[in-house]
Amino acid sequence: MSTQIEQAISRALRSKTIAIIGLSKDPDKPSHEVASYMKSRGYRIVPINPNVNAVLGERCYPSLSDLPEYLKRGIEVVDIFRRTEDVPPIVDQAIQLHKEGGHPEVVWMQLGIVNEEAARKAKEAGLDVIMDHCMKIEHARLGAQAP
Repeated sequence: MSTQIEQAISRALRSKTIAIIGLSKDPDKPSHEVASYMKSRGYRIVPINPNVNAVLGERCYPSLSDLPEYLKRGIEVVDIFRRTEDVPPIVDQAIQLHKEGGHPEVVWMQLGIVNEEAARKAKEAGLDVIMDHCMKIEHARLGAQAP
């Protein structure tokens, strides 16, 4: 793994608030498992899923654009659990939020999710990009402390 990716992962894990795109209420789904793990480690989880009202005791929002202003300003990492082809509009929303308020700082595409074009756009907009890595696995691997 490159030093640049290692540094981006370390910065992301020092964050406190993570918007999880595609967070499922099904406890057997990877998004739910990762969100539950991260929440148990002290991170604030903001679920994004237009088909669910609440997950893990947190209100769900249809998209990043639908977040209330106070949450838009607090999102530090956008963690994506969607198909690769669904990534570009999510990254566009993350870039827009970043332009408006300096957050998020990181776009994280989970294991199996790689979209080079979306990653390029995010990097050009000043965001760190992590692709094809699991936040839970990286947190455990680095022995990261809760925020």
